Amino acid sequence: MKRLVLYVSDKCPHCKEAQRYLDSKGYKYRLTNSKMQRGRKELDAIGARSVPVLKIGDQVMIGWNPKNFERLYQGG
Repeated sequence: MKRLVLYVSDKCPHCKEAQRYLDSKGYKYRLTNSKMQRGRKELDAIGARSVPVLKIGDQVMIGWNPKNFERLYQGG
């Protein structure tokens, strides 16, 4: 099982959609708000300027697309 980290902001509708999807499928993930110091620091290190961002193991997905997520999570 790959480790998941979801970076979000409070008012982002795509972030909420990603959270709902992950929750509905039973995925375990660490949720990090981009306003939190740790979250901002991690996003800066990734080079992301927008959210949602999903870190899937060592891979990074910027934006939300369920099919792309599943492909990356399954190792494709």
